[in-house]
Amino acid sequence: MSCTHDHDCEDHNCAADWSLYKHINLDQVTALNESVAGSIKSVFKAWDRRLDNSEGFLESNEGDPELLVFIPFTSDVKIKSISVVGGAEGTSPSKMRAFINRDGIDFSDAQNMQPVQEWELTENLQGILEYQTRYPRFQSVGSLTLHFPENFGANATQIYYIGLRGEATQLKRDAVTNVVYELYPNPSEHKSSDVGRFSHVE
Repeated sequence: MSCTHDHDCEDHNCAADWSLYKHINLDQVTALNESVAGSIKSVFKAWDRRLDNSEGFLESNEGDPELLVFIPFTSDVKIKSISVVGGAEGTSPSKMRAFINRDGIDFSDAQNMQPVQEWELTENLQGILEYQTRYPRFQSVGSLTLHFPENFGANATQIYYIGLRGEATQLKRDAVTNVVYELYPNPSEHKSSDVGRFSHVE
């Protein structure tokens, strides 16, 4: 399901709505079949810069339009909708499939696994369309993998922007400190002053 971005951004804080890019672990973002290594990082940017292609774009290898994008987050997020701005002349992706918290999948996995959701895309050259998620399924998302299996007929797929609308939780990933509380300490192992202490395990 898609809907049109139909309000005036001067009267509405779109940058805040599409702020999940700030919670993307950009150093760990990857794409399979990108023609230029690392170009995937250029598609994640602020909403008001979604049509700014000065820093490059993601393109598949010539003759193979399929792309697989892995997006890890610095905290768990809830994703309400996704926006994709592709290229002109048939280079925009025509289908998108989403997988949640499935690290390290390849094209074979993506083709054979059941996605959490999939969408038929429309060419969105002006960045005014967004695709609604089945929101209850997109809770506690630590990583999102987007599979773009085909485009509108060109030899390669181009993506200029991927926007994620939602909210981040307070749970930080990869930086959790485990706290162990000793409810019943062994008197032979602890002094009396140690009873009921907190032990911090890094």
